Amino acid sequence: MRVVVIADFADAGGGAQRVALDSARALAEAGVAVTYVHAVGESGTAALGHPRVEDIGFGLPDVWDQPAAQAARSGIWNGLAAARLKRVLAGLPPGPAVIHLHQWTRAFSPAILPVVFATGLPVAITLHDYFLAYPNGVYYRFDRAEPCTLAPLSARCIAAPCDPRSYAHKAVRVLRTELTRRAIRGRRLHLIHVSDRGQATIAPFLPDSAIHHRVDNPVAVERGPPAEMRDGARIAFIGRLTREKGADLVAQAAREADLPALFIGDGPLAAEVRGIAPQAELAGWLEAGEVRAMLGGEISAVVAPSRWYETGPLTVYEAAAVGVPALVSNRAGAAEKVRDGETGLVVEPAVADLAAALRRLADPQAARRLGRAAYDRYWSAPLTPARHAARLQDVYEAMLSTAGA
Repeated sequence: MRVVVIADFADAGGGAQRVALDSARALAEAGVAVTYVHAVGESGTAALGHPRVEDIGFGLPDVWDQPAAQAARSGIWNGLAAARLKRVLAGLPPGPAVIHLHQWTRAFSPAILPVVFATGLPVAITLHDYFLAYPNGVYYRFDRAEPCTLAPLSARCIAAPCDPRSYAHKAVRVLRTELTRRAIRGRRLHLIHVSDRGQATIAPFLPDSAIHHRVDNPVAVERGPPAEMRDGARIAFIGRLTREKGADLVAQAAREADLPALFIGDGPLAAEVRGIAPQAELAGWLEAGEVRAMLGGEISAVVAPSRWYETGPLTVYEAAAVGVPALVSNRAGAAEKVRDGETGLVVEPAVADLAAALRRLADPQAARRLGRAAYDRYWSAPLTPARHAARLQDVYEAMLSTAGA
């Protein structure tokens, strides 16, 4: 079997990108031939260095690195990316194959969907977000700082000024979503959901013909002893500093609880976070290895207070794997992996609730107890790359067995 993985990027700059890379490598380790096609960047990515992985990069720009007019055109319909992908797919060696899409909105665009369907090969799409149905991808009202309740592409949806950038960006996204909807209409789609929350959120807006699969993201953490948490360790927010992810909520809650906080990442709220919580440390982006080394030593708990119905995030699982508890929004998909009060804390993404939970985690004994329970529960059924690859292979075999039926 050959799997053609299609993703905008071949670097591990975000959660979805890391999943695409870790998934491809895990499949290769399991003996599957992988062709990894990415729009942004050239071939030769170190993360794809495996003898069973063919790395094909188109060297195209991220749409957000382009001038506005060109970005709009590329985001709506990138004909160049589609033409290049068509040539790659036409040159695949004979034998059973499936196509697996991860991210595709930052460079590939809906233009590639007719190309992949024209091959006649079974197609899977991992839903790291909601771009397949909803214009801004997160089903979230940025103008109101709350989850959306509107039907995607309804008149009220189109009129809503909900985009994080501007209504002009919203208009582009609406057109892209309509073209996506047309491209998938009547197609047999195999949709891979990474959490129950993610599936429940988007399923009502997808074609009835879609076939749904539930596959956890891989967590590339090797088992070691549970973390030895030091006194004075801090709670940490890890990820993009944005409102939908709740970076400002962490800053406000840390200030209210009078506790130090660590922010690992960057984003549009960096200055606001610094102003809200001057005592907090903003470390910027760190390598994954650096972050894991800090878990349990400098970091006593991770906080993921998403305002949107986030499908992950990975940091909650990675923390559990090393014995660090998580404080998670009840809107996040990762909450399904946390037993409230036993392996971590699950709260409403509100300042008062977060501050109260932070005070509980400030007790080193409580943090250690929750962290050890999280560690034991995680390793009773770990989300290893090998298990992830085995589950994907089951999905692919099912796709191939029903192709053309």
